[in-house]
Amino acid sequence: MTPALSGGARRRPPSLVRWLERLLILIVSLAISVGVIALLSGGLLAGRDSPGLYGPTGQLGVQFRDQGDAILAPGARAPAYDSVPPTSGAHRPARIVHAGSTLSDDQLLTALAAGNVVVMYGTKHPPPGLRSLAASIAAPFSPALASAGQAVILARRPAIPGVLALAWTRLLHVRSATDPQLRSFVLVFLGQGARRH
Repeated sequence: MTPALSGGARRRPPSLVRWLERLLILIVSLAISVGVIALLSGGLLAGRDSPGLYGPTGQLGVQFRDQGDAILAPGARAPAYDSVPPTSGAHRPARIVHAGSTLSDDQLLTALAAGNVVVMYGTKHPPPGLRSLAASIAAPFSPALASAGQAVILARRPAIPGVLALAWTRLLHVRSATDPQLRSFVLVFLGQGARRH
């Protein structure tokens, strides 16, 4: 007969106690593993983040809502874009033939939708360091490279102070081409165009 413990409770067999301890260790280990995985993957609510708050890219410029990549019918008016210059929205497809030119909104949106990054400046010639920055990240501009969405396109836009970098739904304004944010912006967003592409 099993001896009685204080309070009248009976002692459990040692094998049952060890089994319960192992089960408890297994459950705690599993809970910790799930917690660590959830933490490292951005949390359980990662898909419900506010637009523009996607980890390190959230600090690179301003994110605008995606206004789509619809193709305008001939004669149709362009919509009211939510940024100047626009970073997304309906447009007429228009290729860029060479870098350094002044781009229309249609050329700009065609380039951004494909995944290119467009870097604009307001001076007659690119500011110091801008050409070398573009050359250090991507191959020299060509219409084929731009069609593939892999070009860093330098373009003039009168009255822009400093440098303006644009990607699909993104815009970054910096004072000079040597600002480290500009390089980071181009590296992060090059190749990320509209969803339809």
